[in-house]
Amino acid sequence: MSNHKILTIDNLSLQEFDTEAELIPLLTPEDEEEMANEDLPISLPILPLRNTVLFPGVVIPITAGRDKSIKLINEAYSGDKIIGVVAQRNEEHENPNFDQIHHVGTVARILRVLKMPDGNVTVILQGKKRFEIDTILTEEPYLQAAIREVPELRPDKSDTEFSAIVDSIRELSIRIIKESPNIPTEATFAIKNIESQSFLINFVSSNMNLTVEEKQNLLMTNVLKERALETLRYMNIELQKLELKNDIQSKVRFDLDQQQREYFLHQQMKTIQEELGGVSNEQEFEDMRQRAKSKKWDEKTSLHFEKEFSKLQRMNPQAPDFGIQRNYLELILDLPWGEYSKDNFDLKNAQKILDRDHFGLEDVKKRIIEHLAVLKLRNDMKSPILCLTGPPGVGKTSIGKSIAEALGREYIRISLGGLRDEAEIRGHRKTYIGAMPGRIIQSIKKAGTSNPVFILDEIDKLSVSHQGDPSSALLEVLDPEQNNSFYDNFLEMGYDLSKIMFIATSNSMSTIQPALKDRMEVIKMSGYTTEEKVEIAKQHLFPKQLKEHGLTSKDLTIGKKELEKIVEGYTRESGVRSLEQKVAQVIRNAAKSVAMEEEYNKKVTSEDIETVLGAPKLERDKAEGNDVAGVVTGLAWTSVGGDILFIESLISKGKGGLTLTGNLGSVMKESATIALEYIKANADLFDLNPDIFSTYNIHLHVPEGATPKDGPSAGIAMLTSLVSLLTQRKVKKGLAMTGEITLRGKVLPVGGIKEKILAAKRANIKELILCHENESDIKEIKSDYLTGLTFHYVKEMREVIDIALTTQKVKNAKSLD
Repeated sequence: MSNHKILTIDNLSLQEFDTEAELIPLLTPEDEEEMANEDLPISLPILPLRNTVLFPGVVIPITAGRDKSIKLINEAYSGDKIIGVVAQRNEEHENPNFDQIHHVGTVARILRVLKMPDGNVTVILQGKKRFEIDTILTEEPYLQAAIREVPELRPDKSDTEFSAIVDSIRELSIRIIKESPNIPTEATFAIKNIESQSFLINFVSSNMNLTVEEKQNLLMTNVLKERALETLRYMNIELQKLELKNDIQSKVRFDLDQQQREYFLHQQMKTIQEELGGVSNEQEFEDMRQRAKSKKWDEKTSLHFEKEFSKLQRMNPQAPDFGIQRNYLELILDLPWGEYSKDNFDLKNAQKILDRDHFGLEDVKKRIIEHLAVLKLRNDMKSPILCLTGPPGVGKTSIGKSIAEALGREYIRISLGGLRDEAEIRGHRKTYIGAMPGRIIQSIKKAGTSNPVFILDEIDKLSVSHQGDPSSALLEVLDPEQNNSFYDNFLEMGYDLSKIMFIATSNSMSTIQPALKDRMEVIKMSGYTTEEKVEIAKQHLFPKQLKEHGLTSKDLTIGKKELEKIVEGYTRESGVRSLEQKVAQVIRNAAKSVAMEEEYNKKVTSEDIETVLGAPKLERDKAEGNDVAGVVTGLAWTSVGGDILFIESLISKGKGGLTLTGNLGSVMKESATIALEYIKANADLFDLNPDIFSTYNIHLHVPEGATPKDGPSAGIAMLTSLVSLLTQRKVKKGLAMTGEITLRGKVLPVGGIKEKILAAKRANIKELILCHENESDIKEIKSDYLTGLTFHYVKEMREVIDIALTTQKVKNAKSLD
């Protein structure tokens, strides 16, 4: 029993009261008889309690925090003040239903309601009669149930055995109060002054230290005599516990110095744990010893563990360092030292899994199969460090799961985006409060093997701060020659990472420090062609989104033509994230129709797409420059893939000035200046009057001025634009170009060729002008990407002009003589 009973509901506790007498008015036999004759209503609002049971006649305080509970109490208090109170089967349920509450409870009267400062409501309840729930009538705004009374079988007044049981309960209650130092002696008066036998039984049952289930079983006992016997049994157990506790305390109550006092307190704790069937520190130490014997440690690691384990045994269990040392040893025991999952060397199955999950990505798949093949032949090859780089949404991260499945290894992924603390990689020294190992060691512990597939996502987005440089900490992790003994500050010893298959992902390699880049094998993942996006949407995105929206292929289908319309009209990206969002939008529209039982087209049409997504917003950009002089289509590389770039120029009367607009970077401005100076120096080559350079102003503009642009790739496009303007000659239809220029008239190679070619295909361009040194890049590209394209490889700027410009002048050509 406890006088300071803390009863909670909604995880909130009520303030303690000084004595039980303040909470529980004594119930007389007359009051009890009056309550017994009261009629119950046919239905009641039901208030579920988390961790207590209300007995008839007993008064208890509770604190309500749930919105439903507060609404119920307020409405009942303003009405007849009668509610039904039941106990929850599991206190973790926030909104319990019929199956999550006990069906036998107590009708209660609300005596008083107090609003607390934190917004909760404290209510004083008095139990009346027991009832049983027949059916739940409503669940909103709170539970309302039809109920029936549960009759209580009481013994005759002449039953001397029952009277003896009640007297025993009263006597035991007084003995427990005297034995317990936590219960004030004033509670004895409350026990002695209770006249009603049934109320005494209920009062004692309510205040014993029992679980909710045990109290509920007492409440559900219909025969009062049986309930009294069961209550008496619980009281005897509680009295024995108190006597045993007091006996243990008396055995160790000596006048000791501090050191002896601590020793005997530990012995007392050990005795209590053993009496309760718990685990003592000795048992915990023995478990550690047994686990250590099963570990595949080398001699150095084994000796280190023994040393640290001996240190733990000598420590005071109450010292703060004891917990840190125990956690340290637990980490050593939890790490999978020398435990490796068996690799699956079925290369055909691996190829099948990679093809199933990802369309395209041939270079990546080829590299994975090559790695598996070498691993199968040698079985001791150090895992390579692959770095998949490319635009967002092309499948860099998701391919890691497919690789793990193909290899039969565990899969781990950590996101490095925005990471700026070196300790996240290397861990903290265990002398610090809150120290923990780095994320590398933590992830290996979770994986349970020492050779998982480990994805280091967004490695290009690591940050640097005063807390160190995480990218430098990765140098050891990603070096196959060093990571066989990776040192974690918390672990304080080397751990072998050489069997882990690390796969890093990045959008750009430019932000990765050279030393880290040198340790990785870079595999470029370019964007997808329209045809590939259509296949990806058909094979992967559409079925996936159907499942996520609760539909099947019987509810909705879509053809390749409609998917191509979505790709070309509503998405402009190298990856497929936006495409998936648009597909999901179309499916959501169908899901709404299914849910509302409306008519809809089960096969998506072009009209449906425009109805849902609106008019096409990204009609394919066409190459320009045939009818207007000075407009040329260039090719550019961006962080999200390739794109086409329009360059236009205009001439006006002036003094020979050059104006550049379009938010250009310094490199592009230099390219424009070089192009103009080359034309001035070779005016006769282009049949130009040198005087025009001093009598006309030239304005060169790159549209979409809000977007920053820089790089050397637009050099030959700027040259062509200026020559077209000054000669008023037409630019060929369907032509685009990319290349850097020099003052001597040379054309230099540029990067990002594959991405630029994909952009050209999206823009319906047929011919491309490239530097002759980029021809080797073209040979590395899959032939499917090159279908329908004609390439012109040039060395000099003169060749660019000869290929790009026709001899025909534009209509209404200006005379610049």
